[in-house]
Formats: sequence, C-alpha cells, structure tokens
Amino acid sequence: MKGEKTPVKTQETTLDLIAEDCIGVRARLLNRVVSRVYDDALRPLGLRTSQLNILVVAARKGLVRPAQVGSRNVDRMRTRGWIEVIEDEKDARAHRLRVSAKGRRLIEKASPAWEAARREVKNLLGQEEVAALVRAAEKVRHPPGLDR
Repeated sequence: MKGEKTPVKTQETTLDLIAEDCIGVRARLLNRVVSRVYDDALRPLGLRTSQLNILVVAARKGLVRPAQVGSRNVDRMRTRGWIEVIEDEKDARAHRLRVSAKGRRLIEKASPAWEAARREVKNLLGQEEVAALVRAAEKVRHPPGLDR
C-alpha cells in the first residue's frame, strides 16, 4: 500500500531471526544430542553409532560397495575384524564389503545398549516428536512427486 513503510532489516534482526528460527542449527543440535546418547551407550563395546549403522546396512544387504556406506570408519572396522573385503575377480577396483562373523556377534552384543539408548532418546524427546522425526526422515528420503 502507498505510504506503508517496509520494515528495515538490520543486522540485529537478521541475527535474531537466524538464532531463533534456523532449522539447520536445530537439526545439528538434535543430531549431536541424539548421537551422544547412542555413542555413550555403545562406547563400552568400542563401537560408535556410525559404525553400528554401517554394520547393519552391510548385514541387511549381504554385500555392499564401500561407496554405499561411504565412511572413513570402514578401514578401522576392517582392522578390527568387523567387516571383510570381498575382491571382485573381474575388477580389482570393484571390491565389496560384508559383515564378518565377529561383526555379526558385535551387532548382537550391541543390541541391548542400542535399545537402552533408543528408550532414552524417546523419553528425552517424547513420542510425538520422535514420530515427527520419523515422518520428516521418510519425507526427505522419498520426496513426493519423484518417481524412483
């Protein structure tokens, strides 16, 4: 409308907006807190959440390419005997990974600690918020309108 003034955006209002309404900051905070709960629970086993996730993905798929789990943890996990490298006879660069027997035992051993961490996070966040996180993760994993 004529004569209506547009609010002046100052550095202070921008700082306030970012501090109070940044989804990225909140996602990082949530990631740090949730990861810390799981990592603390798994630490007595010498295992981190990211490593457990790699073991689970590899165990479910049978064989995975390193790029599918893309992590610097792979070398450490291989050294510890949790995963094995399966060479491709036709292409030496196309090796795959699989969970070793030791890695499968570790998954089983980690299960109670993982379950305790899951309960702690659910208690911390609340059932409704956990359900919202699950929906949000599914939404970004399978965006509507994209045929895969």
